[in-house]
Amino acid sequence: MTFRDVAVVGFAHAPHVRRTNGTTNGVEMLMPCFKSLYDELGLKQTDIGFWCSGSSDYLAGRAFSFISAIDSIGAVPPINESHVEMDAAWALYEAYIKILTGEVETALVYGFGKSSAGTLRRVLALQTDPYTVAPLWPDSVSMAGLQARFGLDSGKWTEEQMAQVALDAFAAGGRTDNVAPTGSISELLAEPYFADPLRRHDIAPITDGASAIVLAAGDKARELRENPAWITGFEHRIETPVLGARDLTTSPSTAASAKAATGGDTSSIEIAELYAPFSHQQLILTEAIGLPESTKINPSGGALAANPMFSAGLERIGFAAQHIFDGSAGRVLAHATSGPALQQNLVAVLEGK
Repeated sequence: MTFRDVAVVGFAHAPHVRRTNGTTNGVEMLMPCFKSLYDELGLKQTDIGFWCSGSSDYLAGRAFSFISAIDSIGAVPPINESHVEMDAAWALYEAYIKILTGEVETALVYGFGKSSAGTLRRVLALQTDPYTVAPLWPDSVSMAGLQARFGLDSGKWTEEQMAQVALDAFAAGGRTDNVAPTGSISELLAEPYFADPLRRHDIAPITDGASAIVLAAGDKARELRENPAWITGFEHRIETPVLGARDLTTSPSTAASAKAATGGDTSSIEIAELYAPFSHQQLILTEAIGLPESTKINPSGGALAANPMFSAGLERIGFAAQHIFDGSAGRVLAHATSGPALQQNLVAVLEGK
């Protein structure tokens, strides 16, 4: 089988806000994204060969909530549609395979989450082992705190390094909550703990949000975008959900995904968008991927600036692609994660040709 070239040709996202008045099906957040892409690329709904979404029925509070989001697309004429119950970066992978194998020429991928509608920490506990962990209702911040403590106690990283990550994220993209990590590292370290050893600036501000990406193959991509962001590597791996059965200070699944996606060449990665919801996780990911010091990490601010659930990973790919669109970079990398303490990880490499 001969595979085709596939590229990201369009990206749009909703404003990152702490709370919206819209419903949990995401329609109000998604429709402006779709309109922006249609107008920018000169497309109509009928030009899209495949639709794929990422969201969470648990977060929305009802079964098959993603079906309601199709109101933002329009199901007539009949559409070719699929869904993943996780971050929409994995929906992008499904759409990528769909195009790669020749079934369709174009795809629109979208993700959405309205975290303000539910108790997010309780919802995310449902991602853990249903027999031994979920009944304890451990929240994501507490599990990340355990991970950070293991790293600090073993000397893998320091609180100063964590604070520097937070400062860099705020300088690049600000924050959507009232936590503004400004000033010096010493000032940040003087702040009280939120969940020892994590301070507020170490934790991503959860937001409502949505985003969408258009993929296209070969000549169609060149027709839609002068500088398409060609996907030259794409891989995702998973680790055991048993937290005690893995070294939380490393990320083998990220390392394996990065090796497959980059072909072992990380030296030419100019920009990397990493989905690190906690400051210490950016340090883990940087090491696992093998990024050189010359790589600029999270110029968008990353998840520490805004973390729209089930959309933030897709946004990392979109923000990375924009550097190819405008010619500011020739080879970029994007990363997404899902599950507690970096359990599942996806890496994509995009290039301009």
